[in-house]
Amino acid sequence: MAMTTKTITTITDEKGLKKPFDEEMFTQWIRKAGADFPALDLGTFTERAVSSITSRDTYTEKQIRNLSILEALSNISEHEPDWTYFCARLYLDQLYTEAARNRGYAKEAKYGSFLELVDRLHGIGIYGDLIPSVYSPKEIAELGDEIKPERDLLFTYIGLRTLADRYIARDYTKQTMELPQERFMIIAMTLMAKEPAEHRLQLVKEAYWALSSLYMTVATPTLSNAGKSVGQLSSCFIDTIDDSLQGIFDSNTDIANLSKSGGGIGVYLGKIRSRGSDIRGFKGVSSGVLPWMKQLNNTAVSVDQLGQRKGAIAVYLDVWHKDIFSFLDSKLNNGDERLRTHDLFTGVCLPDLFMEQVEERADWYLFDPHEVRKIMGYSIEDYFDEKKGRGSFREKYWECVNHPDLPKEKVPAIDIMKRIMISQLESGTPFMFYRDEVNRMNANSHAGMVYCTNLCTEITQNQSATTMDEQYTEDGKIITVKTPGDFVVCNLSSISLAKAVTENVLERLIPIQVRMLDNVIDLNKIPVLQAKLTNHKYRAIGLGTFGWHHLLALEGIKWESEEAVQYADKLYEKISFLTIQASSGLAKEKGAYPAFEGSAWETGTYFEARGYDSEQWKELQEQVAENGMRNGYLMAVAPNASTSIIAGSTASIDPIFQKVYSEEKKDYKIPVTAPDLSPETTWYYKSAYFTDQHWSIEQNAARQRHIDQSVSFNFYVLNTIKAKELLDLHMSAWNAGLKTTYYIRSTSSLIEDCDSCAS
Repeated sequence: MAMTTKTITTITDEKGLKKPFDEEMFTQWIRKAGADFPALDLGTFTERAVSSITSRDTYTEKQIRNLSILEALSNISEHEPDWTYFCARLYLDQLYTEAARNRGYAKEAKYGSFLELVDRLHGIGIYGDLIPSVYSPKEIAELGDEIKPERDLLFTYIGLRTLADRYIARDYTKQTMELPQERFMIIAMTLMAKEPAEHRLQLVKEAYWALSSLYMTVATPTLSNAGKSVGQLSSCFIDTIDDSLQGIFDSNTDIANLSKSGGGIGVYLGKIRSRGSDIRGFKGVSSGVLPWMKQLNNTAVSVDQLGQRKGAIAVYLDVWHKDIFSFLDSKLNNGDERLRTHDLFTGVCLPDLFMEQVEERADWYLFDPHEVRKIMGYSIEDYFDEKKGRGSFREKYWECVNHPDLPKEKVPAIDIMKRIMISQLESGTPFMFYRDEVNRMNANSHAGMVYCTNLCTEITQNQSATTMDEQYTEDGKIITVKTPGDFVVCNLSSISLAKAVTENVLERLIPIQVRMLDNVIDLNKIPVLQAKLTNHKYRAIGLGTFGWHHLLALEGIKWESEEAVQYADKLYEKISFLTIQASSGLAKEKGAYPAFEGSAWETGTYFEARGYDSEQWKELQEQVAENGMRNGYLMAVAPNASTSIIAGSTASIDPIFQKVYSEEKKDYKIPVTAPDLSPETTWYYKSAYFTDQHWSIEQNAARQRHIDQSVSFNFYVLNTIKAKELLDLHMSAWNAGLKTTYYIRSTSSLIEDCDSCAS
């Protein structure tokens, strides 16, 4: 009878040496990784993993780690969420091993010499010149000693994997060099590089504390590009296109340059003449906004963001523009492909008057902006209703309606709203921009007008078109003279609410976070000069939040409750107070933003409009009047899709999709549970799609009062929703004073997330 020979599994280590698989050593490795998780059944897991390993002849050490991670990921469930932290420990071991091998130090050290890392990555051009030129070798070494490897244990597996795959610095062959805590330290050093030398290191350490403790995250471009030789640090930009051939093509070039360097773009098209308008007196020759949208669509596809993803561009049009119907149809999947722009995101700009006409089932009139300028001598889009229900916009609008010589088209207002909702249920867009409320609450209305919002609907800042004045030759060179418009730049960062609030660090966190954001303005190399000028004119920042649902679950507060609404009101008032206080403190130290004089900050109307009349608020108002404000715009809540994953929390102010789901990346799928899921918190994690959206509106209305800009606010609806129900949500949002709404996320539609604003 033949004897069966047991297979001996051979393992190839990192140096290429072969050795037999050591089951005891493997078991010890698993126990060490799971030491902090006594509830996990490591024995059964080890048996399964060993059985899988010994079923084959050969493995590399990396394959063993990957197999173990995959085996552990399959255990993640609503009842055993801690497997994600166990998987993170196994993956950390892989990162430490790769970094040690590539940088030439002992793996047991976990982190090697920080100074040597900086020298090496600067030497090969991965890091730029900023850090080596500002910090001495002694200072870099000192900051290296501040790195806390134990903070790597805060990551979930999906969080660590996202950070490692997309953000840590690698060499040109994509080999692991930088480790997570080193990325945080490099960001801190970059953002504090221009601070005075006498307290620079202390500020770096404080910024590192905030980042590495996962109390906050910086925007995706900052997270990815800080310290490196390419890319810029701001998230989003908004351009206003002039109604001229030169203006349109110049804007397209500017948008391409910003997209190339990693920015998401919002574009206001409302000044461009409509289809059939005249050009230089020739009647009916204008082709309208659609061809220019096609051009922008091509730019979005052909000019990607640093090779990471295609460009992200949102276009906005006023609801009274004659091209509004073709604009709303541009994202649909059926119809004439020559009139489709599938790679753009769309948004519609809505005055109160339109929503009133929808509510009353009354008529609405469409105009060509060029004809309005020519016949009426003004542009309707340059006005808004200063008070709810009355104001200069509706006066100008009715003047246009009643002028006998101005061509116009009459349509039922509800027909436009129907087309909006059809597109939303099919594609998730258009986004909604309630222009009157935005401009009424604009702290800088003395200096300009807000026409639209950005790609992710949280930025509302003054805009104007850049125009070319003249072009001439001098000394053999072509000189172009332009009048720069307000080209909006948004610099984003977000508080992790569940962690920062429960650990009571807001008072310490927000001042360093505001300083970091303000420093981005001076550090950033923006390839569009008018954007650079606007950035310094308003010094706008967007401090936001994520982890709202996570926080409610930890606090034991049901989403659909008056308690949640009141909690949002109280918490965001506190965050607003601390943010204004921090910016005013910076103004005392460094000076106010150039457009401060005459602003609602200076006059005090900012505080009056929000009912801030307590003694504490009055003292702050006096401080602002005396010191000024460092930043003309302060708060904005972005989607935070990627960075909330890194921080192990829930996105933005959104409810969760499901308690357990799979996060799909380009080439892998990872099981994820709601954060801090337990028998206590599970009752507070209700799916977004089964949550009454009116409670979300009420929460956001309470929150919006304290946010000077806006919020990326999604509606979550079932694909069975009736048109009447969706219309009711829109009317409720407008009546509640929301400034913007983002996606209609239907269970039947696939939605593309904006990574640019994921702060």
